[in-house]
Amino acid sequence: MLVAAAVCPCPPLLVPEVAAGAAPELDAARAACADALGVLAAARPGRLVVAGPVDGAGVETHPQGTSGSFRGFGVDLDVRLGAAEGADTERRLPYSLAVAAWLLERTGWSDAPLEGLGVGTSYPPVLCARTGKEIAARDERVALLVMGDASACRTLKAPGYLDERAAPFDAEVARALGAADVAALSTLDTGLAHELKVSGRAPWQVLAGAADGADLGGSLLYEDAPYGVGYVVAAWS
Repeated sequence: MLVAAAVCPCPPLLVPEVAAGAAPELDAARAACADALGVLAAARPGRLVVAGPVDGAGVETHPQGTSGSFRGFGVDLDVRLGAAEGADTERRLPYSLAVAAWLLERTGWSDAPLEGLGVGTSYPPVLCARTGKEIAARDERVALLVMGDASACRTLKAPGYLDERAAPFDAEVARALGAADVAALSTLDTGLAHELKVSGRAPWQVLAGAADGADLGGSLLYEDAPYGVGYVVAAWS
């Protein structure tokens, strides 16, 4: 059963070494993420599942100990998803889960075994819901760390340029995540999310499936659009 969840954005710029001189611009987001992970730890879960977006229409699993790297951004920084025991040294975390691993290392996560799940950005909503329900059934006390960004179309300089539909879409996402509104997340417009370059749609719908019937309350900890991309941090418990 799902007992807690944290929702965080997943830009590599969240890692100060990657952001370099621009690092202070996301200090508030980092602090909010730390607070959200504190909610997970306080729930004393028996298992933590970390879900984040990947390219494609399927899912991929990343066991505890899988490593990731930010060397592709010119930074000599490696991370690992939890303890290294039993790690597959050939596998590498996608960037969304590498950012999650960095957050977990930064906050000293040691409260429960964990595993990673890459969720394709085109993964259908019905399968997201089914995957979420399967996650919730894995342990009597499951927690979710859900990575993903809102639209990338909030300003003229945004990766997806300016789209007037982006701000209302992001506002509804922030409201739904802050209110733990499972129904609203489950029915997000997948076509519009794709057009607005929303990476978090599928992971959020996995969360909605896992939380169905769990009666969790939500709290919005951060919402902003630096660099023209919507970032939301929320905690459910």
